[in-house]
Amino acid sequence: MSTDLTFNEDGVDVVYEGTEFELEKTLIEEATGKAYRDVTDHEVRQIVAEEPELDGEPVRIGDVL
Repeated sequence: MSTDLTFNEDGVDVVYEGTEFELEKTLIEEATGKAYRDVTDHEVRQIVAEEPELDGEPVRIGDVL
């Protein structure tokens, strides 16, 4: 199944295997050791899934916002 990510200033809305939840900005920063805007979509997918499908080039959250 796919993982859908929607980025906003407060965190990421995630739909993973049919379950919807939010990853807060601070949780993402703690998990990656980076500032929120410097984290990539690939890194967020790796937080959500054990073996995520990582297609294409990683995109920084700061570039999405």
